[in-house]
Amino acid sequence: MKKLFLIGGLLVSTLINAQSIGYGDAAVLFGTEEINGTSRFNAMSGAFGSLGGDLSAGDINPAGLAVFSNSEAAFTIGFRNTNLSTSYYGTNTDNNDDYLTFAQAGGVLVFGSPKQDNWNKFALGFNYSLVKDFENNYNINGNSGISDFNSDPFLNNDNNPNNDVFYENVNNQFFGNFTKGENSKFTLSFAAKYNENLSLGVSLISHRIDFYQRALFEESNNDGNGNLLDASLLHELSTYGSGAGLNFGLIAKPIYELRIGLAVQTPIWYNLTDEFANDLEIKVSNNSQLYRETSDVKIFDYNLKTPAKATASIAYLFGSDGLISLDYTYKNTKNTKLKPGNEFVKENDFLSANLKNSSAVRVGAEWRIGKMMSLRGGFHYIESPYKDAVDSDHIKGFSVGTGFKFGRNVKLDLAYLKSQKTDIYNFTNASNAADLDINHNRITATLAFNF
Repeated sequence: MKKLFLIGGLLVSTLINAQSIGYGDAAVLFGTEEINGTSRFNAMSGAFGSLGGDLSAGDINPAGLAVFSNSEAAFTIGFRNTNLSTSYYGTNTDNNDDYLTFAQAGGVLVFGSPKQDNWNKFALGFNYSLVKDFENNYNINGNSGISDFNSDPFLNNDNNPNNDVFYENVNNQFFGNFTKGENSKFTLSFAAKYNENLSLGVSLISHRIDFYQRALFEESNNDGNGNLLDASLLHELSTYGSGAGLNFGLIAKPIYELRIGLAVQTPIWYNLTDEFANDLEIKVSNNSQLYRETSDVKIFDYNLKTPAKATASIAYLFGSDGLISLDYTYKNTKNTKLKPGNEFVKENDFLSANLKNSSAVRVGAEWRIGKMMSLRGGFHYIESPYKDAVDSDHIKGFSVGTGFKFGRNVKLDLAYLKSQKTDIYNFTNASNAADLDINHNRITATLAFNF
């Protein structure tokens, strides 16, 4: 299995020399996207690449904006529950947290052609979406039996080896990880419809990353003679910056019932800044002094290129009663790169050696009950980009939802989406990783207005 130094955040690659950040894993984290858009989009697990007619669908395939019949504005709020269970050398810890999110907001303006020609409709759209939120808070408890802080910092540094004392018997180990922030995306899109069977679109994508982590490692050891050594290492990291890319798409309608979509998104090029600092404290029971090492805040600028991706889609409509859709996305994750290259040789070698190109499959369906209500459901499978991932490391989940129309101009959509995966977390190099079982439950509500 892979050796991760993060889950929803970053951790120093070694706890004793806490200045080495896991940039390789950070590159994967910041290139990860979640199914998080309008409630109709979420209820069908994001399988909208060939359907369009939804603001979040335009984020996958900008040609979908030309499917809108009228101008529209939509706003989505969300609630996320995360249950994260950890297991470390036989000690199980259950973490459960709730978060409120502002998932989506946007609008599309639809224009008819002023001329009687084949290009009969144009659409201009703007959409904000929460690509990934980093809100997380969990603890790991256990005892590996291998101490990381076993040396008396006072006696063992006095140049007299006869005074050296080591605390190699571990009483307990604790790791706490708190993260917050988000990767948000702003999309400006233009789409046009040719006759009744072809739509083309292009989007300018702008990302904003705002990430903070507070990671705490505590260890309690004894020397076998009743003396205790308590160590605490605090690591704080702030990452912020922006990125940009392009997305191109088309939707073809060979017959009325069939929709075929294709979209290609360029890599996202980020300019990022890290600010990080560490604080180490050691207290020995037979010494009243507190040993402390504190680093100055270090600032480092760098660039990140996340993978390009292509999405192929197909949908079938059952008249005006319902539909079923399928999206397949392929990402060249192996081409994730950190720059400047001469400063990230090891990290880029890690990415090349440990990552593989990855796929995602999303299936969705919708059925209308009368003119005022719709029922929806979906399934999603998102492959882990790590070569040594086991089956449970891949994200699997389902979604359900419903939609209501109030007159001609107001819509309310609700969705529930569940996903789960496993992972591991190395918070110390001297022992095995902790096993993580991660379950996300997301509820969203979207209010949309036609005008």
